[in-house]
Amino acid sequence: MEINIKDYIKSSFENTTKEDIKESIEESIKKNDDIILPGLGVLFELLWNNSDNEMKQKIIDLLDDYFKQQKSIT
Repeated sequence: MEINIKDYIKSSFENTTKEDIKESIEESIKKNDDIILPGLGVLFELLWNNSDNEMKQKIIDLLDDYFKQQKSIT
């Protein structure tokens, strides 16, 4: 049986509240389990694909700032 992870993730969040989404993301990150990463990737893809250019630039800026900060720590 083949499962399409994108469809599974999307259907899992169809009838959720904002708090449910937040808790799911935070719990996934807290578990620190690589198996969960594809699901978070699907959420990121949805965010990216539904963002305008200004929001995409904010995301890029946040990631860039993070990596610059990490580089300065090491």
